[in-house]
Amino acid sequence: MNISQVELQNLRHLISGHATAEKKLRFYASQTSDSQVRQMFEQSAQSAADTRNKLLSFLG
Repeated sequence: MNISQVELQNLRHLISGHATAEKKLRFYASQTSDSQVRQMFEQSAQSAADTRNKLLSFLG
């Protein structure tokens, strides 16, 4: 599958955004003492990581 330069740029932007979100969510999870809040942040971080990995797969 060939993608245009614009599509590639957009894909890289999305990957970067999901990587940043994952890092922030993991940091927030590490800062809370509430186990339910920690679990919510950790699940959200994992979702961001999964999406980032899926987007990376498009780069082939």
